[in-house]
Amino acid sequence: MLRFLSIFLIAVVVLLVAELTPPVQAWVIQPWTALVAATSAALVRSFDDSVLAHGNILHDSATGVGVSIEAGCNGVEASLILLAALLAYPAEWRARLWGAVAGFAAIQIANLARIITLFYLAGWNQSVFEFAHLYLWQALIMLDVVIVWLLWIRWVTKRQFADATD
Repeated sequence: MLRFLSIFLIAVVVLLVAELTPPVQAWVIQPWTALVAATSAALVRSFDDSVLAHGNILHDSATGVGVSIEAGCNGVEASLILLAALLAYPAEWRARLWGAVAGFAAIQIANLARIITLFYLAGWNQSVFEFAHLYLWQALIMLDVVIVWLLWIRWVTKRQFADATD
């Protein structure tokens, strides 16, 4: 347990510090955030033609409502926390890679739902938006990380047990 916690904490710090460096922000985070905004707008446009994305802004041209997708709202930090947990757990590298890919997808799908619901809450009720943004969705995204990690551990453990009995 101590080994896991040590590796996890070191990996979290290294990954989150690396994410804050100007080159990573310019070449990875900002383009990713713009892609998240564009994907959110494309999903919403399937039932609301007035929604557009401009960089990291999701905007409704009919109502004037908009939200800005900032660092911490793009799913990257949650994905890095999951990656740190995957790296800290003793498993084969192929299993870790599979967990990272599947986990990243699960986190990003949940994050798209988060952004779209927050977009509509911003136009409906500011206090509900603030609660959902600061508390509800933060908890749900981290719950997603924990659930993905626990499912991955279960999968890895079953594979290791099956390999040991063969």
